[in-house]
Amino acid sequence: MKPVKIGFLGFGTVGQGAATVIKRNAAEISRRIGRDIIVKSASVRNVNRELDPLLAEVELTTDSESIVNDPEIDVVVEVMGGDEPARTLLTTAIANGKHVVTANKALVACHGAEIFDAAREHGVSVAFEAAVAGGIPVIKSIREGLAGNRIQWVAGIINGTCNYILTEMLEKGREFEDVLEDAKALGYAEADPTFDVEGIDAAHKLTILASIAFGVPLQFEAVYIEGISSISREDTAYARELGYRIKHLGLAIDTGNGIELRVHPTLIPERRLIANVNGVMNAVLVQADAVGPTLYYGAGAGAEPTGSSVVADIMDVVRVASASVENRVPTLAFQHDALVDSHPLKPEEFQTSYYLRILAEDKPGVMADISRVLADEAISIEAIVQKEPVDNSGKLPIVLLTKKITEGSMNNAITKLESLSVIAGKVTRIRMESLGGN
Repeated sequence: MKPVKIGFLGFGTVGQGAATVIKRNAAEISRRIGRDIIVKSASVRNVNRELDPLLAEVELTTDSESIVNDPEIDVVVEVMGGDEPARTLLTTAIANGKHVVTANKALVACHGAEIFDAAREHGVSVAFEAAVAGGIPVIKSIREGLAGNRIQWVAGIINGTCNYILTEMLEKGREFEDVLEDAKALGYAEADPTFDVEGIDAAHKLTILASIAFGVPLQFEAVYIEGISSISREDTAYARELGYRIKHLGLAIDTGNGIELRVHPTLIPERRLIANVNGVMNAVLVQADAVGPTLYYGAGAGAEPTGSSVVADIMDVVRVASASVENRVPTLAFQHDALVDSHPLKPEEFQTSYYLRILAEDKPGVMADISRVLADEAISIEAIVQKEPVDNSGKLPIVLLTKKITEGSMNNAITKLESLSVIAGKVTRIRMESLGGN
């Protein structure tokens, strides 16, 4: 059969990783899909850049529009990132009848509906496995492998930078800022790490996971987002003493009354497998009604791990190219006209347990004051630990674990606690999840 020709928009780490996999595994890929795949061209900033000799035949150009308008190219792979010009280029490629593969999680989370509508209109496919968790085939697993299940919740360590920082803080007792500088030096964090450490990157990925898990529209604006910059080494140490690990999680939960979409640091019982995912690795835990919990673990970034997902997407769109739109696996797992309003819950409606760290005066009656405030908001205490003073200030760290309560009630309680004369500074709050089966 006629070979499938690919054009890349962007040819950096991920693009070259995908192209390398295609070239190296060409015979295996052809055996699987019955056609050869040829990387014809790629748009780059500098056409004189040196490439791996394996990629010497790839035509380089600075003209991205020539890729999406080339009549010989069957599939356009976008790995340039950002909103524009990626958004315009992909919609042009779709209008020209080309299938599209993208690793751009922000583009899918914020503009996916527009892109998918255009693809349906022109009868082409859009694939985006590499947009979430790098080399882990979690989108395909949820969309196809778990298709017969009702998904109850999804919890994911989906940002390797945050996971590396929290792992180092726990294992070596280091502070956030020190580890962040190391992460930059090692290439795990960007020079401006805001998207990673403040949770925006994870929120883009959670938006996509929630849509394919629950059959709801992409709604990035509904995600509650909190990063890890306020986590201290004391918090990681106290959590460990209590039998927990702190992980930066993306959580999508079908409560029955609406969908909770939240990204934040979370205490997880140390006995959970996902609590022991360390370094830059990613993991996604899915709870479904028929199969129960399933865990997907692997490299969340890197040239060939992410390239592996890109190549799998290319192979998928080649396989279904001759099928009618109605007979293809739906882009967001559910038929387009079956997507339902998810009623995303407001943050104050979330229900979870909490870790609280309070710095208090070392005097009689302090615990009674704290307990009274919590009781007024119907908050039950699961455990309490009073630590030794950390300096000569006479202030005692008090760590509390609470039972499940609404975020609104906890907000009220923290406001009242911080107004007490015996409490110094702000109350540190970290949410807790057991991540056990229902």
